[in-house]
Amino acid sequence: MKIKDFLCLDAVTSDLKAKNKEELIEELVALLVSAGAIEKKFKSRVVEVIMAREALGSTAIGQGIAIPHGKSDSVSQLVAGLGVSKKGVSFDSLDGEPAYIFFILIAPQDSAGPHLKALARVSRLLKDKYFRDSLKSVKDHKDIIELVSQEDARNT
Repeated sequence: MKIKDFLCLDAVTSDLKAKNKEELIEELVALLVSAGAIEKKFKSRVVEVIMAREALGSTAIGQGIAIPHGKSDSVSQLVAGLGVSKKGVSFDSLDGEPAYIFFILIAPQDSAGPHLKALARVSRLLKDKYFRDSLKSVKDHKDIIELVSQEDARNT
């Protein structure tokens, strides 16, 4: 599975504005809505699903990374967005540090396999310090897409 198989290219930004966890999740879901990956009428439901998952334990895995995710009947296939925050956002990370790189994943209610494969793929991709540092220093969403494409090709 490749990132490009589920990353919605119109839901990628290099300039997240949110100042806290809930704002950030709302901003990422709004990106997926504006990209057409989620219908506008389901926006608040998807935000609730992600926040409920966060209540179980933070999806910030340390090293400046968070992968908020959840399952919802609001989508028919796995969709993802990617954003970078220049200032960082406190996200209850395992290492206590702010998160800068955010991959949001929304999977259909009945799709355990693809959901877990996508989480594993994103985690593997973000283990690379050079890749993380490169993502944090991008200028625009086109640079992010280019970086992800290059890394995807390298790590098949």
